Amino acid sequence: MHVTNTEIWARLRTDPAQGLALLITEYGGYVRTIVKSKLKDVGTPEDIEETMSDVFVKFWQWAGTHPDDEKALRPMLAVIAKRQAINRFYALTRQPVCEQYDDLLSYSSAAAASDEGVILMETLKSLGEPDCEVLLRRYYFGQTSREIGAALGLQPNTVDQKISRGLKKLRMIWKED
Repeated sequence: MHVTNTEIWARLRTDPAQGLALLITEYGGYVRTIVKSKLKDVGTPEDIEETMSDVFVKFWQWAGTHPDDEKALRPMLAVIAKRQAINRFYALTRQPVCEQYDDLLSYSSAAAASDEGVILMETLKSLGEPDCEVLLRRYYFGQTSREIGAALGLQPNTVDQKISRGLKKLRMIWKED
């Protein structure tokens, strides 16, 4: 039985548990495909299942603050699934995000479709660690200063300073070109 996005949204508003169950039933395969494509070489089936659960929890949290965004259901699930899978990949491999920057290009259709995206990723890579990782975590993954700090062992105000200085460096590099 196919359930429409409108029905899923309505159920999420009236009965969140049942709405979440409908969402998982309707989009579980879609989310699994995204997560599995990112974790197939490093994750166990349990890692994939746990990441999928995280995706639906994050979506449920997002839906609570965006109750009238019916058309964004599938695209937002895709974005959340990709981000959660990338975060899990990072946690499993313990690799800095910047070492995976080639993979990040393939995750971003905008970056892959334009030369500017490729140039930006190369420029970010040239900043080195931890500036590259801090900027990617903030602007690509959408993490807060507190989340970035916890992941990298930095204080949130230090993260904010690194972001400010990193952006200044990027502006200088872009002005030179």
